[in-house]
Amino acid sequence: MKRRTFLKSIAATGAAASVGSAANFMLPRKAHAKKKVDIGEIKSVRIDVLSETSWFNNDILKKNMMDYGGAMTNQYTVPWDNDNSGGYSALITVTTLEGNERKILMDSGWSNDWMDYIFEEKNDIANMLKKGEIETFVLSHWHLDHTWGIESTLKHKQDITMYAPKTYYPEDMALLKEKAHHKAKDKDTGEMKHICKNDHPHTGKLTLCEPAGEKGEGIYRLMPGVAARMFDVPILLRVRGENVLYFNVKDKGIVTVTGCCHPGILSLFSYARKNFKDYQPYGCYGGLHISLFETWEPKFDDIIKGVKAFKIQKLGCNHCTGWIWAEKAAAAGVPVVKGTDKYKEYKKNIYRGQSQQRLSDQRRPCGLLSAAMRRLNRREKEHDTPVSFLFFTIYMIHR
Repeated sequence: MKRRTFLKSIAATGAAASVGSAANFMLPRKAHAKKKVDIGEIKSVRIDVLSETSWFNNDILKKNMMDYGGAMTNQYTVPWDNDNSGGYSALITVTTLEGNERKILMDSGWSNDWMDYIFEEKNDIANMLKKGEIETFVLSHWHLDHTWGIESTLKHKQDITMYAPKTYYPEDMALLKEKAHHKAKDKDTGEMKHICKNDHPHTGKLTLCEPAGEKGEGIYRLMPGVAARMFDVPILLRVRGENVLYFNVKDKGIVTVTGCCHPGILSLFSYARKNFKDYQPYGCYGGLHISLFETWEPKFDDIIKGVKAFKIQKLGCNHCTGWIWAEKAAAAGVPVVKGTDKYKEYKKNIYRGQSQQRLSDQRRPCGLLSAAMRRLNRREKEHDTPVSFLFFTIYMIHR
């Protein structure tokens, strides 16, 4: 597959979906007769980035895809370079109106090695799961960098309550519910190569989300003030459907939390405006899936205009957003939240049997952000410091 074809397939299922909502958003709309949903209120929500580095080298990932059919191939048929895998995950802490804290884990990354490191050594997620402090797991979508590290979650709490898109494939459900060890054939050597596994099948309640939601409301109520919405949209690598979370913070408004925002950021905002009672936008967190490979098109300016029109107070974007879009959005007046550089450097001598030098070479943010790679490479040369994560590391909204 040629590079141009590859990029076109990316755009067709990613940024293009976002832009479609941008164009529609700017047009006047008639009042909607549908009864709006009251999802309740919470006192506050805090989102901690656990890992938004899905892989460590864009070129390796793109070569893996292009060698095995391109961006629309079946992700389970690609013998991915396991040393290039990381993962996406976030911890969400809700404070209820009564003052109680309740925790939600969104996504479990790709590599079990990487996510074990993140959950057990860099954070206290493993202990939180064992103690039952994290009561709910929400899978945003079935992409490998959000799903394949599920063992790192389930080995600490197999019976955790889980929400996942109903648009799964047999391989997805086998990984979740069976002791699955998936392999893919290397076309050059003929070798069946390990790509993912889970030796701790999920035993708890699983809600498979679809657009109709519960009771035809279009949402799933996780707790008062917190709702999940499944958007059935086509995505890369034969995946479709994404769960998005909405939090209604008292005296503030709606906070939207997304894994990759495949439906488009303005579609997520527009859905809340159209369907939630007393809608007031406040914030958004997650990967926004816009300028993935540092390309820029005029329609991306429309997304910035659309986001500004919603007058949100905080935007914490990372993962697959694109540095160029985040920088242009901030320059245009979008309230982009800067990070803390909490994970600026990892001090770990051995990772998957590799030396510290090899670790430093790989441990750079990539997700889908080639621009970020280039910028951080320059920063490493200038400051002689390995930089690991993107700039949005902690995002908080308090009453």
